[in-house]
This record gives sequence, C-alpha cells and structure tokens, in this order.
Amino acid sequence: MISNTKQTAEPDKQDAKSVFNKKVIIKGAFWFALITVATIAAVFFYTNTGDTVKALSHISYKYIAICIVMLFVDLMLGSWRNHIYIRKMAPGVSHWVSFRANVANMFMGAVTPAHGGAGPAQIFVYTSNGVKFVDAFAVTLINLGATLIFMPLAGFIAIMLMDTTEVGSMVPAMLRYGFSFFLLFLLAFLLAFWKPLLVGTIIKKIAAGLAKILPKRKDKLEKWADNSFQSISKYQQSCSLILSKNPLLFPLSLVITTLLYVNKYCMQWVILLGLGVNANLVQVISIQILIQFMIYFAPTPGGSGFAEGFISTLFGKIVPTGLIPIFTLLQRSFLLFFPALIGAYVVLNLLRKQTMKQG
Repeated sequence: MISNTKQTAEPDKQDAKSVFNKKVIIKGAFWFALITVATIAAVFFYTNTGDTVKALSHISYKYIAICIVMLFVDLMLGSWRNHIYIRKMAPGVSHWVSFRANVANMFMGAVTPAHGGAGPAQIFVYTSNGVKFVDAFAVTLINLGATLIFMPLAGFIAIMLMDTTEVGSMVPAMLRYGFSFFLLFLLAFLLAFWKPLLVGTIIKKIAAGLAKILPKRKDKLEKWADNSFQSISKYQQSCSLILSKNPLLFPLSLVITTLLYVNKYCMQWVILLGLGVNANLVQVISIQILIQFMIYFAPTPGGSGFAEGFISTLFGKIVPTGLIPIFTLLQRSFLLFFPALIGAYVVLNLLRKQTMKQG
C-alpha cells in the first residue's frame, strides 16, 4: 500500500506516450487547423470589401518586427514565471529547460480543449530534466493560481475603463461566462490549497455517489478518489513548503504574470499600428481581456473558432472591415500559432529522444 501511494503521489518517471498521446495530438492538431482555417476563411469572405488584399501591401514591417520582439518577451516571461521557483528547488536545472517547458505547454494547450494537455506537458519537460514530479506539479499549480487571480482582476479593471458602447450588448454575456469559469476554478484552487482534507472528502463522496450509479466502475472510482485524496494533500504540503521558504516568490509571480499578459494585450495594439489603425490602447486591451475570458476554457483546441469569431466581432467595432481578416490572422499568429510551432518542435524532439532511449 505504501509503495502504491508513493508511486501515485510522486511518479517522477513519466511515460512520454501517456503525456504526449500521438492520437490525441494528431486529432487535436487536425481540428485546431480545420476550425481555424474555416473560421478565418469565413471572416475573410464575410468582411471582404476589396480592400483586404490591398491592405497587405501597406503593412508596416517596422511594427511587425516590434511584434517579433514582443513575442520573444512573451516566451521569456512565461518561462521565467516558472523558473523563479525551479531554480530554488532544482538549482542545477537551466533556464533553457523552463523555456522548453513553457513552449511545450503552449503547444499542448493549442491542440487540446480548454488547455487540458498544457500542464502535463510542462511537468514532463521538467521531470525529464531532473525535477521531482511533486515540485514540477506544485510550480504549475502555483502559477495557475496566479493566472486565476490576475484574470478576474483584469476583467474588473477592463470593464471599468472600457467604453461599453464600442462593443455592444455582448459584454455582459462575455463577462458572465468568463467570471463564472475563472472564479469557479479559483475557488477550487483555494479550497485545495487551504482545505485539502475538505476537497478530498468531497471527491470521495462524489466517487461514492457515482459508484452507486455506475456499479461496474466502483473499483476504478474508489481508486481515483483515494489517489486524488493523497495527491491533494501531498501537493498542498509541497506548495506550502515552497511558499513558506520563499514568501516573495508568489508576489513576484503575480508581477511577472501581469507583465506577461500586458505584453500580450499590447501586441494587439502594435499589430493595429502596423496596419495603419490608430486605435485607443485602453479599448484594445479591454477588448482583448474579454476575448481571453471567452477562449481560455473554450471546448475547442486552442479556442479555435471562438477566438477568430470574437476577434472579428469585437475588434470589428474599432477596426476597418477590410482589415479584420488580416488583423485576425496576425493576432492569432503572434499570440498562439508561432509559439505553438516552437512548442511542437520541442515536443517532437522529446518524443524522438524517448523513442531512441527505448530502442
């Protein structure tokens, strides 16, 4: 029983095939590409006024170059948000490992619904480079908490600063959707951190209830509940230890998280400048915050379909119709497509190395 608990709580040697399921990746990438291409094509045909192709020749590449620099800053901030913890727990692990973990996270988030594969991918990169599973999981959990705290606060600030007449009646619905999901996950995160026994007990009761409905799965449900109960307690202790030993790291993580997302939001504004659109910076940031609410927990890989649709709808209030398709494509490219491609290279390289080891 003890060895089984240890194996469940600290699976330091993860199987690459279970983390990077080839079928899941191919299926996710297929649907991600299909939905994205279909949606952008629909945006192009719906908004094409004859000015779209003409606008391509007027793009200011000076601003595109700035976006490339901002993309690099985005990737570095994302990796440093993790590395400030990793360098304390595993001093021998380089920042390059955190960089690869971050882009692998972004790739798997792009090809799985609601970023479902992002965390496991990041953890695998760390554990394959000598970081204990429990430490890698704790870092992922802590930074998820930072995001869950930042996003609702950003939403409140955005709605106070933005001109709601510019985005129509969709704002209330978007806010309800976003705040509902983020606050739900934040509540679950806080309960798991401060009341792990309570959360573990609730999971066991849920499993017991499901076992009555699905008696054939009783053993699996009980095993899942026991493992979850033990894991929550273990990870809570690990998080508490990290934060108590380094009390300034979580505030620093919040600062880096804020800079990370502000950089993402401002990138939209720079893209618009490159297209010759002098939009209000506050309005651009506010709209992007709302879109982030909508797509973060979207049921499609990488929020495909949802993202393109809401970009064209909401930015269509401040961007000329003929520029909407190009702006949508550039926005998604710099915020997701390019980082995901880098992450795909990292993931494929990891799988290749694992295959060579097994061979």
